[in-house]
Amino acid sequence: MKNIIIAAALIFAGTSFTSCKKDYTCKCSKTYTSGTGSSTQDYSVYTYRETRDRAETRCNENTTTGYDLGGDYSINCQIQ
Repeated sequence: MKNIIIAAALIFAGTSFTSCKKDYTCKCSKTYTSGTGSSTQDYSVYTYRETRDRAETRCNENTTTGYDLGGDYSINCQIQ
């Protein structure tokens, strides 16, 4: 009986220290800026099955700036 209790405690302790992966949604918006102001629109949505920290890191990697036919833009992403 004592061995069963010890085994159960070890299993519980082992699973308590592992990181829980679940789905995190990363939503990005694209903001164009010009001399007359700015406009923001939804740009993309990503789903990451990761730990919270890893999902935030991957989401933040999508943040960028650039230029296209619409003008200067910035893409901002964050976990929802």
